[in-house]
Amino acid sequence: MFFTVPTLLTWTRIVAIPLIIGVFYLPLAPETRNLVATVMFIVFAWTDWLDGFLARKLNQTSSFGAFLDPVADKFLVCASLLVLVHLQRTDVFVALIIIGREIAISALREWMARIGASRSVAVHMLGKLKTTVQMVAIPFLLYDGHLFGLVDTRAWGQWLIWLAAVLTVWSMVYYLQKALPEIRARVR
Repeated sequence: MFFTVPTLLTWTRIVAIPLIIGVFYLPLAPETRNLVATVMFIVFAWTDWLDGFLARKLNQTSSFGAFLDPVADKFLVCASLLVLVHLQRTDVFVALIIIGREIAISALREWMARIGASRSVAVHMLGKLKTTVQMVAIPFLLYDGHLFGLVDTRAWGQWLIWLAAVLTVWSMVYYLQKALPEIRARVR
């Protein structure tokens, strides 16, 4: 299941990272770079929904795809956050919260899978909400302008990325609480 359509879509999110970063090094007007990076991020982020839909519809779900999908999402989000920190459009503290949580929960899930308790840290609605808010905040911050002359995307992006940071901490606490009984049982 390495080269199915859903898996190839997942791979595109990983390939997108240097492309989105590279846009900011092109000799284009800043507004053009912002627009191109925003559109690219939205298109590649949309593949997260599309690859899951196609995997189920085409009956091409696989353990490799289940592994690669969240990795691709985390790479795309983390790389975009680093670009936003570099461009001074988001606070480094927000990026550290979000990236740190991703590392911690990924390690927790790996350990829980190793001990046969992965169900206790299965994806929860809170984690999906956190991801959705991130995926809206990031293109707003990449665009960094006024959408349709009305919406100040930087202001909305800043508000949303801080909301995402709060949801990030909340979801991490949730997953840690779910894992705590297993952790306590193994420590004894």
